[in-house]
Amino acid sequence: MYEEVAFIAYYFHWSHEEIMNMEHRERQRWCEEISRINRNLSGEKQRSILEV
Repeated sequence: MYEEVAFIAYYFHWSHEEIMNMEHRERQRWCEEISRINRNLSGEKQRSILEV
């Protein structure tokens, strides 16, 4: 959970309270979306931070 919160806060600059008020699945979805955006911008195949 800390990794998700830090990841979202770093990219979107949302407050800790805003992020913690989300359901876990919603935080995961935002992490996936941020990862997708980064992959598209870099042109590289990068894995989501949620992938093992």
